[in-house]
Amino acid sequence: PWLLNKSHIQKLTKGSNNWSLSEVVHAIVLLVHFHCLCSFVCGCGVREELDHTPTSERTQEYASQQDTGEPEAGVGVDTLMQRMKTLSEQTEEFSAEERAKRFERVERQSVELGTSAGLRVRPSIEHFVEDPNFMYEDFARRGEDSPIPTFRVQDYSWDDQGYSLVNRLYNDVGNLLDDKFKTAYNLTYYTMGDRRDVDTSRFRRAIWNYIQCMFGIRHDDYDYGEVNQLLERSLKSFIKSTCCFPERITRADYDRVLREFKHSEKVHVNIMVLEARMQAELLYALRAVMRHMT
Repeated sequence: PWLLNKSHIQKLTKGSNNWSLSEVVHAIVLLVHFHCLCSFVCGCGVREELDHTPTSERTQEYASQQDTGEPEAGVGVDTLMQRMKTLSEQTEEFSAEERAKRFERVERQSVELGTSAGLRVRPSIEHFVEDPNFMYEDFARRGEDSPIPTFRVQDYSWDDQGYSLVNRLYNDVGNLLDDKFKTAYNLTYYTMGDRRDVDTSRFRRAIWNYIQCMFGIRHDDYDYGEVNQLLERSLKSFIKSTCCFPERITRADYDRVLREFKHSEKVHVNIMVLEARMQAELLYALRAVMRHMT
């Protein structure tokens, strides 16, 4: 989505068969729902038939763990709760430069997860695909500076710009989207596995911001060091696969992460993947629409 710019909007809104801006925004909303619902459905592990496909067609990191039968030892709920408590008690303030470095560190680490090397379209669906070599590419490139600048939420955010633009061009849909984002972000039963009365806000925020970090979106007021403390490598790998390669997720992948969590809590993680990814895609698209209008 970071490749979208105002020239794409101009091509759609000019010419003999041009679209109105309202129609463009309507199409954008439909597209992001299709993309992100794929992440949610596949991330919940409902495509068990993939467990019987060749490992070369699945995310390599998960395939290697499954083949050896030695999945990564996960961080337990008690350890996670202790880390959240420690973070809540910290009073140290970091400079803007240090926050930027921590964001870049998490961004670079995400590149190492879920490589697409050696993966191909399955023969059964290959004839439906126009370009079988087209696939997801990371925002950050291994060992390279990204040619696309980081998207800073402080410069263009859903709350301050995106929400009002959608409502202006697609009546009341901004309200519906906003309700979805807030519900997914704030939803909690104050439980974590079998533990009750748990404040899960730091864990939820780490997941949400990590997802948007993979899409090159940075929240300046967030300490991305918390991501590495609260999200274990296997969970980050699962989140990236669900966001970027949902068609390769299996039930075994779903079962492998967050082992001490209830199914409802794991599904909530997938709902956050859906909504955080949707908001990220909308931010890029709506910024392009706004630049076209100005």
